[in-house]
Amino acid sequence: MMDWTDRHCRAFHRALTARALLYTEMVTAPAVLHGDRERLLGFDAAEHPVALQLGGSDPAQLAEAARIGAAFGYDEINLNVGCPSDRVQSGRFGACLMREPELVADCMAAIREAVDVPATVKCRIGVDDQDPAVSLFATVDACAAVGIEVFIVHARKAWLKGLSPKENRDVPPLDYALVRRLKRERPHLSVSINGGIASLDEAEAHLDAVDGVALDGVMLGRAAYHEPALLGQADRRLYGAPGPDVDAFAALERYRSYMAARLEEGVALPAMTRHMLGLMHGRPGARAFRRILTVEAIRPGAGLEVIDRAADAVREAEARREAA
Repeated sequence: MMDWTDRHCRAFHRALTARALLYTEMVTAPAVLHGDRERLLGFDAAEHPVALQLGGSDPAQLAEAARIGAAFGYDEINLNVGCPSDRVQSGRFGACLMREPELVADCMAAIREAVDVPATVKCRIGVDDQDPAVSLFATVDACAAVGIEVFIVHARKAWLKGLSPKENRDVPPLDYALVRRLKRERPHLSVSINGGIASLDEAEAHLDAVDGVALDGVMLGRAAYHEPALLGQADRRLYGAPGPDVDAFAALERYRSYMAARLEEGVALPAMTRHMLGLMHGRPGARAFRRILTVEAIRPGAGLEVIDRAADAVREAEARREAA
């Protein structure tokens, strides 16, 4: 989710769900150590609970980056062992670490020792011509041996040569059964599933017990980004929270104070509205909503009135449909 789940995106998603754990974009440990930490790690208190996802393969660097992240207030430190991009491969982190389970374990041991918040792993089931039944269990078991208990598994291989990062999200086949097998054979570990899950119906199906085995969680990526309104049902459907779902218009109202504060700080409106384009997906006026946010938000001096016009376009389209 590089360039997607930045702080503005997370604050927007929090307006839809109070319970879901939000994740940052992957930030490399060297960037944390040597870069602009406020720009890279700063977040709004409303985002809690929120996890910092780190990239790297040097245990000492990751430990220090984890300490810095914990000091910023993150609720979890997660190591990315799944990103397949060329840049990640050249830096010896991300999915290529599936070939080095003992190094992953060393990294996780260092992170766990450095912080009091949970240290977790997000991984693939394997890379290239690895046997996923071997590579996944090797990575998980090595990390579990140093005290790691929480794993989020993207249920497809990564092909590091010959496929682009985009193709790696779709081409290698999904193997949900292997992730469920991991939970069945390692019941003491928390195992969440990720990859190709397009709706809350599918999320609920993954959380249902099969032969007495239930996964512990579901991670949504592209589905939550492109159709964020589904998050408005997550608290009730996935967490059993009482009360009504959060409607798209209610989410805009909740997000309004955050946007106003950022505009006062000089943040450009498109930095926030770009994450909202799919909010009205499937509703009358959705195209006008996207157009207004895309075209009008970039005009000099654009403010919250653009959000109001976009929302009104949907209300008017829905009223016309009801009247027809």
